[in-house]
This record gives sequence, structure tokens and C-alpha cells, in this order.
Amino acid sequence: MDLIGWVIFLVALLFSVMLHETGHFVLAKKFGMKVTRYFVGFGPTLWSTRRGETEYGIKALPFGGFVKIIGMHSLDDVDDPADEPRSFRRQPAWQRIAVLCAGSFMHFVLAFLLIFSLAIGIGIENANTTQLGTVSPCVATSSTALANGTCTSSDKPSPAKLAGLRVGDKVTAFNGTPVSNWTQLGNAIRRARPGSVVTMTVLRDGKTLTLHAALATVSGRSGAYLGVAPAVVFQVASPGRAVQYAGSAFGQVSSVVGAAEATGAAVAANVGWQYKVSFVLLLIASLNIFVGVFNMLPLLPLDGGHVAVVIYERIRAWLARLRGRRDPGLVDMAKLLPVSFSIFVVLMFFGVVLILADIVNPVNIAG
Repeated sequence: MDLIGWVIFLVALLFSVMLHETGHFVLAKKFGMKVTRYFVGFGPTLWSTRRGETEYGIKALPFGGFVKIIGMHSLDDVDDPADEPRSFRRQPAWQRIAVLCAGSFMHFVLAFLLIFSLAIGIGIENANTTQLGTVSPCVATSSTALANGTCTSSDKPSPAKLAGLRVGDKVTAFNGTPVSNWTQLGNAIRRARPGSVVTMTVLRDGKTLTLHAALATVSGRSGAYLGVAPAVVFQVASPGRAVQYAGSAFGQVSSVVGAAEATGAAVAANVGWQYKVSFVLLLIASLNIFVGVFNMLPLLPLDGGHVAVVIYERIRAWLARLRGRRDPGLVDMAKLLPVSFSIFVVLMFFGVVLILADIVNPVNIAG
């Protein structure tokens, strides 16, 4: 049931987005800026309540959320002129930058805590092995069936089963090339030509065997298919090792659809609960890292673009002082709107391309 994986992922994504908005909200309040709205979702309002000067609520479409800080830029009119001193644009540059960066900071904190908790709770996966933990009995008819681990009576036996591979076997060479970890073995399998006969050197009960398999293909999945998955061993880490592991994990990227597909596949896959939880948490953490970094690119309408505008304003003010001129003030956002729209279109284009790539070539766990 990869539907469960999708639900888990979407709930985690919504939580991540609201944590992002909470970062903006809390710091803006801390600096005395006026925050008038904090909402989960978009579209028609389902429920709302007012606490002090802020309205909190839930909207019909659970695709994100938003925080309204008054006077964000030169085009953002303030309803009550008496509130202008508390507007975002009237605060010191360092405070504005801190508020803008707070959203991405929350993504990084969440990712770090997820990976750290995984390392000290479930443990760190030991991937330095080519020992088989699963030998699939069949060649699935589709990538969905493969992810669900389902076989029917009409499915052909998997190449691994026909070759005589067994759970516990350790593959030491694939087509004459030594392999020492699952990444090497998995890549070698997928790079091989489907239908070709490959030779594997296997260590079983202290004896070295040579086995042969004719690789197959699975519809909707790229690369050749053998029908094996690794034996996963988890080692609980010390707090120090967990911090090191969490820090080293800041470098993974996936689109929303790709991450959701992989989450569903992991939940549905015929592997142990530790692997499923580990895979899903790492995927959610990696998506948060990506969103946090992407959001800080110096491009409008991203937060990083607004940071760039604030920095530009301060550099322009400094140069004006050097020349004995008055501060030019805020950047005219009306002049930047066409640029912002163009960049937004480009970002949407690349986002769609990345999503399509994940739909056409989704993540798969088995080799």
C-alpha cells in the first residue's frame, strides 16, 4: 500500500512548510514587527480565531501556508499609518535578513534532528556489504508491482532465482568486476544490458561459487533487473557519531514527486521496518535540506531574493553616504516585478522537468 507512504509524505511536507512559516513568524514577533495572519493552507477559510493582533486559521487547500507581516516592501501598503514603525521595511537590515532566513533555518534544524534521531534511535545503515537480504521470486509486471513486492502465478521467475542465488549469499564480483558495497553492485546491475547473461562470483558458507543469470527488465523502471535487495544491518550511533552522520547527510536532492514516490515505495517494499523508517526519514530530511537551500537562492520571489534586495539597499545607502548624498531608501519593487515573474516562470519550468523526470524514472530500492 504505497498510498500510506504518500499520506506520510504529504503530512510531513505540510508540517515542514508550516515550520518554515513558524520561523518567520516567531522571529518577526520577537523583533516587534506586526504579524496579522498565520494560516495553514490556501483558498477559502475553514476556521480562524484571533489572538491579540494576529489571526490564526486553516484554509481549504492543504498545500502550504503563509504568514502576513505588514509592510514587507515598497508596494505593500499598511492599513493603519500608525503601524508603519512596526512594518517589516522599517526595521534594521540585520533583523529583516534574520526574519527572511528563519524559514530555511527551520528546514535545516528539522533535517538535522530527523537524521540525528535516526542515528541514535534506529541506527546507521551499514551499506558496506553485498550480502543478499532478499531474492525476489519473480519479475514484476510493473514498477508498482515491484514496489509492492507482489507476484502472480503468471509472472516469470526472477533472474536471481533462476541463477540459484540465496538469501545470505555475498556477491564479490559482477561480470568480472569486484564489488565491495551495494552501491557498486546495484549500479553494475542497472548498467548491464537487459537480456544479457552475466557472471557473478558468490561467497556462500565459506565457499566461492560462480553463477550465471540472464538479466530482465521491469516495465516503468530503467536499467536491467536481477531481483535482489541488500541485507540491511543497523548500528546505533553514539551522540558524537550521530552529529557527524547528520552533518555529512546535508547534500541530497529530490523533487516533491520523486520523494513522495520513493516514500510510497519504501513503505510498500518487502523489507524490514527499520529500513522503511530509515529510508522515509532520510528522504524527508533530504527534501527539507533541498528546500532550505533552494529558498535562499538570491532570486525573487524566493526569500534569498528578498535578502539580496535588503543587502543591495544597504550597499546603495553606504555608497550614498560616501558621496554625501541622502539614503535612496527602499528599492522600487514595481521595477523588479517583471524580473520576478520571469524568474518564477523559469523556476516552474525546471520544477516541472524535475518532477517529470521522477515520474518517468522513479526511485527503486531493488536491483
